[in-house]
Formats: sequence, structure tokens, C-alpha cells
Amino acid sequence: MIRMLTSILMIGTVVYLVYQNRYRLINLLFGNSFIRRLLIKIFMNVPGVKNKIIQSVFPSNRQY
Repeated sequence: MIRMLTSILMIGTVVYLVYQNRYRLINLLFGNSFIRRLLIKIFMNVPGVKNKIIQSVFPSNRQY
């Protein structure tokens, strides 16, 4: 019982600290060019994301 309570308390503390420092962590991750490229590649492989970004950057308002 004590072990489970300690685990829950530790997880809650970690979640709280990550939440409090989330912008610092994001800046730390995106500050590294290798990690930034890796995250962009992973993000672009999500279905539909690449198409939506391309459509927003290059809108096709062609009128024939």
C-alpha cells in the first residue's frame, strides 16, 4: 500500500514539474537541430498532416 502511494506521489510530482517547465523543455528539444529534424520527420509522417500543411502554404484557388 505504501509502495503504491509512493509511486503515485512520485508520478504526480514528475507530471507537475514537467507541466510547470513545459516551455523550457520544448525550447530545449527544438534547440537541438538533430532532435528538431527527427521530430519534424515523425510529425510529417502522421497521416493527413503533410497534406494540410501543403494546402495551407500553397492554397489552390484556381479558377478555370
